[in-house]
Amino acid sequence: MRTRWLALAALCFAELLVMVDNTIVNVALPTMARDLDAGISGLQWIVDAYTLVFAGLLLTGGYLGDRFGHRRMLLTGIAGFAAISALAASSQTLGQLIATRGGLGLFAALVFPATLAIITSIFTEPKQRAAAVGIWAATSGIAVAIGPVLGGWLLEHYSWSSVFWVNLPMAAVAVIAIVMVVPGTRPEAVSRFDAIGLVLSIIGLGLLTYSVIEGPHFGWADLRTIGGLVVAGIALGLFARRELTIAHPILDIRLFANRHFAAAAGMISVAFFALFGFIFLITQFFQAVKGYGPLEAGLRTLPFAVVMAVFSPIAMALSHRFGPRLVSVAGGLLMSGGFALVEVSSRMSGYWELIIWSMSLMAMGLAFISGPCTQVIMDALRPEQAGAGSAVNDTTREIGGTLGVAVLGSVLTSVYTSGVGDRLSQLGVPRAATTVAEDSVMAGIEVAARAPSQIDQQVRFAVQDVFVDGLHSAVWVAVAITAAAALAAAYFLRGAVGGRTAAPVVDDAPGSEIDGDVPARTA
Repeated sequence: MRTRWLALAALCFAELLVMVDNTIVNVALPTMARDLDAGISGLQWIVDAYTLVFAGLLLTGGYLGDRFGHRRMLLTGIAGFAAISALAASSQTLGQLIATRGGLGLFAALVFPATLAIITSIFTEPKQRAAAVGIWAATSGIAVAIGPVLGGWLLEHYSWSSVFWVNLPMAAVAVIAIVMVVPGTRPEAVSRFDAIGLVLSIIGLGLLTYSVIEGPHFGWADLRTIGGLVVAGIALGLFARRELTIAHPILDIRLFANRHFAAAAGMISVAFFALFGFIFLITQFFQAVKGYGPLEAGLRTLPFAVVMAVFSPIAMALSHRFGPRLVSVAGGLLMSGGFALVEVSSRMSGYWELIIWSMSLMAMGLAFISGPCTQVIMDALRPEQAGAGSAVNDTTREIGGTLGVAVLGSVLTSVYTSGVGDRLSQLGVPRAATTVAEDSVMAGIEVAARAPSQIDQQVRFAVQDVFVDGLHSAVWVAVAITAAAALAAAYFLRGAVGGRTAAPVVDDAPGSEIDGDVPARTA
């Protein structure tokens, strides 16, 4: 009994390692923008290179765990993650940093699905499994929220490269803990690898993210933007068609015939879309508009992690008592309400008067969605689907997060770049300086710092006001999407019960009945 909970602690620490990297760079973005001469799209790519590769290869990571053993892939992923972290810390150009961030995503894709697959195999009693999955889900949300805090502390004392060097000692601790307390697992069945499906999924997700991020710069009506979105849609359509027709898909599309599974996966994707997008925006707001340093900015995201930690077990208890439908619908509405509060913010808004309350509502909403919906997903899977199924669950998080940064960041960029030029021109700022300010809000603040003393404050206020306008526009998207998700969950999660979905997954294969209580074979 005790060994299982120690194993859970070790697995959650490994999960923490790779999830923190989703957001630890956010508070370093202003520094990176100056040191590496990066505009807003460059900053988006620093964040999204990681999440895009992470999301694109999670299904492969789950498959490799099923084929070669989840613990083996977990240890391989952690070792590779540490090695690439050293390369990322040594980057000298924006291109090098983006490339190494992609490399980190590759090895994170081996780690993340293995953690949940092992948890579902070693916790066989339903109530304990639900508690373990709830802790795992809470760790995911908390890790994303504490990333800016850890990054801020490091930047107060060291250069931006420290946000990557810190991965090395964390990886060493994770490896030691896993070797000591986590058992090896091997599933009952292993399928052939679908290389064509993998390529199609990477092309589709990659082009979709690229087109959304670069849309404000090329123009939304530009042939490159429209063509990229069309080709991405075709690639993803071909991927779905292939996965439905081959015997051994890397993503079993038939799982989504279960409306409980599909709705839960969609809710998690929407929740992390909102979370990642918000953290990308708010860390820049804290530094560019409120003037906080990296540590101050990071600490001001800490309430998100605290609220998430407090309400995650409450959410699981409520889910068992009232069912995941009611809890996840409440979560979507809470997140939507939290974003709606941001709409009344301005350059002068105080942290304690407004911002902390909006973050707290978002964190409570994420807690109400993440754990219960993860449990719905995992209860819908057979034991031999643990790796691929947990990868689907993880993929929804990362795809949602990737698109959150891409979409909300691009809405902000569209409003900021179109507005800041006009505002600065009215103040008599030279065109060359205005062009620099259009790259990013931090570049705009730098232009204000170098402006003549008689207009420097006006320039700074103009840049900040336009940034807040862009923030409001981006947040409206999050308000609408989270509210729509709540309504969808109210309809599609009908009949879902705490700890077990009511309907089995549609599957024509023999022995397709749901049997979540049978463990994988221990190696």
